[in-house]
Amino acid sequence: MKNFKFTISGNTYEVEIKNFEGTMADIEVNGTLYSVEVHREVKKTKTPTLVRAELPPSNKEKIEKRGKGLPEPVTAPLPGSIVEIMVRPGDVIKKGQVLLVMEAMKMENRIRAEKDGVVENVKVTKGENVLQGDILIEMV
Repeated sequence: MKNFKFTISGNTYEVEIKNFEGTMADIEVNGTLYSVEVHREVKKTKTPTLVRAELPPSNKEKIEKRGKGLPEPVTAPLPGSIVEIMVRPGDVIKKGQVLLVMEAMKMENRIRAEKDGVVENVKVTKGENVLQGDILIEMV
């Protein structure tokens, strides 16, 4: 993997890191193999994780289209561009189903339905740039 040269108290050591997982490393020092534990904080990924609050459970077993109610928007969690739209107006959607894929911060993010419903309107097109909070889809 990686080779290093260390000088400790005037003695030179040739060190090769063979394998490194978590806090355990397999190293070779001047031809002798050792398994060592590294005492340092393991760096965590800097990629943010989007977490939305859990919605209260619905008591309705079947999906009903609200007569005079307003559609509920599905908004963009962060700025990005629309890569793929997987639903059309009139589609029946189940909680957790992927509605569309957007690219943000050089990563693809799957936007999922937070509840069961019916797609009322798709407000974006493939390739369109959106800002955080922009309405992507309206569901009833």
